[in-house]
Amino acid sequence: MFLRLSCACALAVSTFVGLASAQQVPLVMPGAPGQPNKVITNPVGTAVHDPTAADFGFMQGMVIHHSQAVEMVALMQGRTTNPYMLELGKRISISQGDEIAFMKRWLAFFNKPVKEDDMADMDMPGMDMHHGKQDMDTAVMPGMLTPRQMLALRNAKGPEFDRLFLTGMIQHHTGALDMVKDLYDTKDAGREPQLFDFTADVDVTQRAEIETMKSMLAKESK
Repeated sequence: MFLRLSCACALAVSTFVGLASAQQVPLVMPGAPGQPNKVITNPVGTAVHDPTAADFGFMQGMVIHHSQAVEMVALMQGRTTNPYMLELGKRISISQGDEIAFMKRWLAFFNKPVKEDDMADMDMPGMDMHHGKQDMDTAVMPGMLTPRQMLALRNAKGPEFDRLFLTGMIQHHTGALDMVKDLYDTKDAGREPQLFDFTADVDVTQRAEIETMKSMLAKESK
């Protein structure tokens, strides 16, 4: 009897481990600048809290939000030679590029589209949607630069570019923090473990970068 029970228990454990291994889908969580990435291998369906519609909308929207930051950094080429600005831009481009890749993997993990070119049906806290042609002074999401601001940044060079970039990126990062706060303030949202870890990292990293940019802006003003 004992032998049969032991065999049965061993079979059950073996089956469970086999299923868990088969269901594991790795996700790579980008580390903070200078820190290593983290590989997440939680089996599908074992999250403490399943994602909500607001969680999916947040990640879909944040892909677009981050993409503008990467676009802003790309404008540095030929517009500034300030080594501190170029180093800042490199850090932002790498960190936000890694985070975009993570968000796309997270969405794919849950079989959700990225929707980079279709924002009409997103359910994202804090998102202000405007149908039809976008106004030159209207931002799609909190903190994002308006078309007029982006045009001014493209047309600027030297110290003027540096000033517009720093003020614009502070605005942009602040908007991302507002989006994270809005997510946390939404009922049942922001509680899926991988998303929670990611948003916590975004909050810490972007607050630190805001302080860095404020210091740089103060020096530029002297």
